[in-house]
Amino acid sequence: MDGDPSAATPGPGVLASRDGRVGRLKIDRQKALNALDLPMIRFIQRTLDLWREDDAVEAVVVEAEGRAFCAGGDIRAVRAQVLAGDYAAAEQFFAEEYVLNGAIARYPRPYVSLINGICMGGGLGISVHGTHRIVTEAAVMAMPETAIGLAPDIGASFFLPRLPGLLGTYLGLCGYRLQGPDIVHAGLGTAFVPSALLPALSAALAQEGPDAIARFKAPPPPFRMQPEIGAIDRCFGADSMGEIVTRLEAEATPWSQSMLAILRSMSPSSLCWSLASLRAGAQRSLEACLAAEFALVTRIIRYPDFAEGVRAMVVDKDRAPRWQPARIEDVDPDFIATLV
Repeated sequence: MDGDPSAATPGPGVLASRDGRVGRLKIDRQKALNALDLPMIRFIQRTLDLWREDDAVEAVVVEAEGRAFCAGGDIRAVRAQVLAGDYAAAEQFFAEEYVLNGAIARYPRPYVSLINGICMGGGLGISVHGTHRIVTEAAVMAMPETAIGLAPDIGASFFLPRLPGLLGTYLGLCGYRLQGPDIVHAGLGTAFVPSALLPALSAALAQEGPDAIARFKAPPPPFRMQPEIGAIDRCFGADSMGEIVTRLEAEATPWSQSMLAILRSMSPSSLCWSLASLRAGAQRSLEACLAAEFALVTRIIRYPDFAEGVRAMVVDKDRAPRWQPARIEDVDPDFIATLV
């Protein structure tokens, strides 16, 4: 970032530049849906540290090229490290990612994310903790970790329990994909801007800073999930996966049956430790949640469901994971209690 302050500085999958009143971070690793690897995390962290000391940078704007904002962490690479027995490398990725998440939450300048595509897992980690999360009708947000034998992390055990009612528990367990304006209704987005106006907003931010958002945001249409909110609160308020299943069965609606099918496809162990993590996170600070998530993830990447889940969903994509154990009812609650 030395020399011309407006010059663009390329990083590994990220471009940093100065533009008027803002510093821009543009994610551009499109072949991997802009998934974060460790060099990208380190580059973003270094850039934010430099801009923190630069009074000319009044705000940070994060945007992306292609159809994804950021599909998450490069979990394929983490799985390869686990299979090679290089747990130290895998743990280093999570450690530095969580440090970045915390740094974004504490950042002393406005931090604006322009989300116009897929934003999952680690993508929320570099957006949700900032002050402004602008979403378009093309934005998609989800925490899909229970489908790969992991757990909602990047501070999700902090922000999910603080969404309205039991919505966060539902999102964390089922991996439901919030779309467009629904992201604002759920509390993960701060403003809805039609995608046709996003380039103009991006340019205006350089001239006006975050004040420009007020001119471009639009009232979001009604929350499409509203009809299910009552059932979500009834069913996902339970403190065990077994009871959640029982309550969903008692609902006996097409929605509850579809949720049961989704839960039955997830890693049973992951559902149980994720529920415990979310419940504990409701009483913890963000920093405590990130520390607890790191302690959890360093253990569960050694559990067979992680490598198997990533194989089935990301590597081979056969969508046929073989979980151990295969049923929610067979997960040992004493084992879960040792993790969270």
